[in-house]
Amino acid sequence: MSIEISNKLKWWSEARYGMSLHFGLYSLAGRGEWVRSQEQMSVEHYQQYFDRFDPAPDWATQWARLAKAAGAQYGVLTTKHHDGFCLFDSKLTEYNSMHTPARRDLVREWVDAMRAEGLKVSLYYSLVDWHHPDYPAWQDRQHPLRHDPASEQRDREGQWERYVEYMHGQLIELCTNYGVIDNMVVDFSYWQFTAEKWGATEIQNKLRALQPNMLFNDRWGREARQRLPRASYAGDYEQTEQNIPQECLKDDAGEPISWEGWFTLTNSWSYSATDALWKSPGTIIRTLINCVSKDGNLLINVCPDGKGIVPPKAVSIMQEVGEWMRLNGESIYGAGAAPLLKPEWGRYTQKGNTLYAHLTDQPIGNICLPGLRGRVKKGRIVATDTDALICDYWNPEVQSFDGADDIFFNFAKPTAATYPLPDERATVVAFELNDDVATQQERARLDAAVQAAMANRTVL
Repeated sequence: MSIEISNKLKWWSEARYGMSLHFGLYSLAGRGEWVRSQEQMSVEHYQQYFDRFDPAPDWATQWARLAKAAGAQYGVLTTKHHDGFCLFDSKLTEYNSMHTPARRDLVREWVDAMRAEGLKVSLYYSLVDWHHPDYPAWQDRQHPLRHDPASEQRDREGQWERYVEYMHGQLIELCTNYGVIDNMVVDFSYWQFTAEKWGATEIQNKLRALQPNMLFNDRWGREARQRLPRASYAGDYEQTEQNIPQECLKDDAGEPISWEGWFTLTNSWSYSATDALWKSPGTIIRTLINCVSKDGNLLINVCPDGKGIVPPKAVSIMQEVGEWMRLNGESIYGAGAAPLLKPEWGRYTQKGNTLYAHLTDQPIGNICLPGLRGRVKKGRIVATDTDALICDYWNPEVQSFDGADDIFFNFAKPTAATYPLPDERATVVAFELNDDVATQQERARLDAAVQAAMANRTVL
């Protein structure tokens, strides 16, 4: 049932797990990346952060090592956020890190650090720009100067085509000066600022010529699920934000599509000195399982401080996630959805003929594998490589509420007893499926029954 993917998407769909960071002048403010908009700061007020921006020499190395330790396979860096400040040596503006006290190309440092750890490189670039004089401000819902009367006059004098040329030029710089770029995340379209307003077809064609295997997300303006008709600039995958779909995503032709859930480690996208609402390692692990069980990826965002240093609490959380991944990663990397309904005790992922049961809820008694009688050859607890015991009804004359096609397993004998989950965050049991025993006709019947049930049941 897993989605058929193109060769270009293969690495991304097998990776399943990435880390991103929002890092820029706003990190020094410590009140989130929208601080300039929310507080309606002038360019002059915001200049204080430019004048003291100087990340630690090893910030990129430390971040890339953390991503590797966390088990992530790719990383996303904010090369320019909505404030217009660039972390790279752009020849089109002096509003970049080369002209701060840092006097360094921070994108170069990050790209080199990521490649040193063997990780794929993704670059984020905001289409929005609150610093560029030709970007409209007056009565815009988010521009810091939306209520400044002088903005109305500036907008009348501004030239939108000049801004689009500037934006295109910077994207070309990013796709020319840093070697192979694996993925480009553009952000974001709104109101009339969408699709060809950005010159989306022209610039995406140019970037694909420069980076033929580079992936794009879906935020030029038309979501990836809209395939009929499919715009030439449509993304290679759909990127949800702080949200996981209830089931595998499909486009409007009914075909499955690739997607990625993007989540924050706290409630903030960039460093906030007052946000201590950390998601636990268990929450991150179960969220990752949830995404993969629906043929999706998880991109988790961490927030370095003004020096580029990831807070110790974030390091601890992500290292614990990495520990779980080292023990259980085979159920995540290269895995995807299984053609089965969500079980009551957790979720399934599948890779080839191996079905992975992710137990996230403590079961009572033996554990049911609905509809898998005759298909399960053996079970294995992935983290310890020890047996999971396949068992049948413990008392057929009493236990009659399960289906005739159900089979069971447990962690020890007697199999009717209750045993604590070996890993309460998520215990993974791998089952080798013997689908040769099922005839083509029987498999077709089972698959049709599952599809019918899924069409009439919400998967949570």
